[in-house]
Parts: sequence; C-alpha cells; structure tokens
Amino acid sequence: MKPQATLRVEGAVETNKEAGSKEPRSQRSRKRMRSRFRGYTKNRPQSCKERSSSWQEIESRPLHVVLGNEACDLDSMVSALALAFYLAKTTEAEEVFVPVLNIKRSELSLRGDSVFFLQKIRLPESLLIFRDEIDLHALHRAGQLTLILVDHHVLPRSDAALEETVAEVIDHRPIEQKCCPPCHVSVELVGSCTTLVTERILQGAPEILDRQMAALLHGTIILDCVNMDLKIGKATLKDKSCVEKLEALFPDLPERSDIFDSLRKAKFDVSGLTTEQMLRKDQKTISRQGIKMVISAIYMDLEAFLQRSGLTADLRAFCQAHSCDVLVAMTIFFNTHNEPVRQLAIFCPHAALRMTICGVLERSSSPSLNLTPAPSIHPDLQAYLQGNTQVCRKKLLPLLQEALSAYSDSKATPSGQHETAGVSGEQADKELDGAGASLFPRLSQDEEEPLLPPTPMNSLVDECPLDQGLPKLSAEAIFEKCSQISLSQSTTSSLSKK
Repeated sequence: MKPQATLRVEGAVETNKEAGSKEPRSQRSRKRMRSRFRGYTKNRPQSCKERSSSWQEIESRPLHVVLGNEACDLDSMVSALALAFYLAKTTEAEEVFVPVLNIKRSELSLRGDSVFFLQKIRLPESLLIFRDEIDLHALHRAGQLTLILVDHHVLPRSDAALEETVAEVIDHRPIEQKCCPPCHVSVELVGSCTTLVTERILQGAPEILDRQMAALLHGTIILDCVNMDLKIGKATLKDKSCVEKLEALFPDLPERSDIFDSLRKAKFDVSGLTTEQMLRKDQKTISRQGIKMVISAIYMDLEAFLQRSGLTADLRAFCQAHSCDVLVAMTIFFNTHNEPVRQLAIFCPHAALRMTICGVLERSSSPSLNLTPAPSIHPDLQAYLQGNTQVCRKKLLPLLQEALSAYSDSKATPSGQHETAGVSGEQADKELDGAGASLFPRLSQDEEEPLLPPTPMNSLVDECPLDQGLPKLSAEAIFEKCSQISLSQSTTSSLSKK
C-alpha cells in the first residue's frame, strides 16, 4: 500500500554529473530542468513564485514507480511506459510517475524487438530508466515509494520488502491468490498486457494519445498476439478491439502485417549471440521447495540449437551461474508457411527430477501438448516436438510448477516407495547426492530451504540488479528523464503532423 511518510530522496540515487565535468549542472540547466519537469507532471499555469516553490517540494514527494516484470519483454516495457504516461497526464495532483524497466541497462541490447521499436518511434534509449539506475529499496526506506506493477503480480524474493508499497496491479495471467499484494488488482486473460493499458487510456482519456504512443501500443499488441491471428490462440476479442480503435483514431498507423513482420524479425534475430545470451534473452523462473527452474524462450529451431558447439558445457555453466536445478528451453520459429513451430528441451543432470518433469508434460491433457520425443545426443537433455502450438510458455508454466510440486512430494514419501519411469527412489537419491551434488549443491543439502511463495512468472529472481553496486542517477536526473520523455513525445507528434 502507499506509504504515508514523505522524506527526502537523499541516498536513493547517486549524484549524476555530466561525463568529464567536475562542476555540477549550471543554474541555467537547472531552470530548464524545472520547466521540463512541470510539463511532465501536469500542464497548468503557475506564477514564478509557485514554480520555485513547486521545484523545492519535488524531492519531498513520493515517487509512483510503474514497474514491469523482470523478463522486460516488449509488452512489459510498453505497458510500463504507457501507463506512467497516462497517469502523469490525468492525475489531478502534481504526482510524479516514473516508468522503470526491470532490467539492467546493459541487458536491453539482448531484446532486439524493443531496441528496434524504440528507434522506429524515435524514443531515445537514453531517456529510459532501468532498474540498476534507481534504488527502490532506499526510496521505500525513506517512505517515498509507491509501486504499480504491470505484466506481473508477484514480487520476487529479493523485492519482498517492497510488497507493502504496491498500490495497483495490472496483469494478464492467472492470479496467484496467496501471493498477490493486498491492493487493487486488475487481471484479465488477454493476449497482451498492453491491451489492458490501452483499454484504460481509451476509456479514461483518449485525447492524450498522440501518434507516437498509439504506435507503441498498436505494434506491441500486434506482436504479442501474433498479428491478431485468432487461430494461433493468443489474441482475444478485446485485443482485437483495442487494435481496431487505435487504427480508427490514427489511420496512418503502419499496416499490421508490416509492423508484425518487422518486430518479429528483430525479435528472432539471435545472430551473434552466445548460448548464454540466448538463454538470458527471455527467461522466467519458478521454484518449489528450494528447487529452482529457469524457462528460456529460444528463437530458433531446436535441432540447430542442439548442434551448437559446446552446448552441454554451456548449459551446465548457465545453471551454475544462475543457481538453477532445471533448465527448460522452449523454442519457437516460423516455418515456410508462416506457421509457428514449438519445441521443448528439458536439461537436468538428475534423472529422477528430469523424468518427473517429462512425465507430467507427456501425460498432460489440460492442456495437451502432443509431445513427440526428438533425438538428442546429450545424455542429460530430453527433447520434444510440440504438436499443440497453441500452448505458449505462459500456459506451460502451471504444468512445470505441478511437476516441481510432484517431485517435492515424492521426496517426502517413505524411502523406497516412489518410482519414476523405472528409477527407484533409492537410485534417485544416490544420483541426487552423488553426481549432481557438485553442479546443483542446493539439492544435496541436508536442510532444504523453507517453502517460499511462488516467484513471478516473468522473473529473473536471483539476478537482483541492486547487488551490482550503487545506482547511477540523481533525483533530478530521474525527473529530467521523465520530462524529456514527454517532450520527445510532443516533438515527434508535431513532426508527424507536419
């Protein structure tokens, strides 16, 4: 919930001086910054005295941070940017709404579709604020933080202390009742979270939309919903309706097929990426009873992925670096008929755990994956062709959670009473305590970690950017970035009208 205290921002962010400059910003620069900040929060006439007083109060105001998920795909990024834009334009009081991308700035380059789209709509990356540039925990301790979550509704373990600051949630995935913050929650199972943000803008204040923001919303929904193809199973009638309304308001928006093809090409371009970067590009994490699983989307044919040089060593190194016990790769690409193809690979050195996961996936009937085993030369990896291409990663996650729970339950049964695909519980225990112990030490500990709430479905969990050192932005720099975003939108809108 929203904290009541309003203290200073000092300590939340580090002073940010211009590169190579030993002096602070000039007085003239500060005046320009103040003017821009006023334009971002609310556009209303003020006297010189009121403006001066208003700037002096900035540092004592709470920050309303709109935070996307830790996968930070295009949907999450645009949802955060658009909702912060809407709230800043429509809130009565002079509140400060800051969109924060929930990754390190250095991680953005791995998200080709996001980089491409930002360039296309002329929104400079330098104006964006990333998680490693703002210390949300310091703001919380100062009593100055209110969080609005978009495209997820459960905070990771590293951010558990921030839950009391969550004032609102907007998400498009099934809600986890036990872990959702006690606040206003808007959840609807649509194809894109951006659809829910778009609906809110269209219902609340459609007049604030300019072509730049409309293009962001329009393209993101189209990409997320696979060009609005209802046969694919991602797009809903609400997704379709929002796209049509945006097109009616801005008839010069790009053709759907053109923007979809451009964004998909950028998203699926993994040329030059290492295996580790491909796995990290779009990963999500779940855990049960101290067993951690990473699920990565891989944008290429599984056969080509499995033939990468040194793959087994790369997979083991990734699991060690991310302290995960299981790695699931869900590949997706489009064939010559422009139809989606999905495949699965489960990498886990522990045979019993791997077989439990595979058994749950193979036997699933709701949904049915229609899995066909595929050849693999890697002994710790099971590969499948997925016949039901409508089962995306979001729909696969509950099955994987069920598999981890089933394995945890089997470990709690009396010794020797559990068997999985011909492997006895005793044999499984030996494997678990022996060969795999050095790779995944948490599974061989005598005392398991206590049961923790499920992590968000779009979560990097243990990759907390705040562990990487002090943040880089000053409070003034954050406000200036916000105002520049607004100015950039206004300038681009004016250019497009000309």
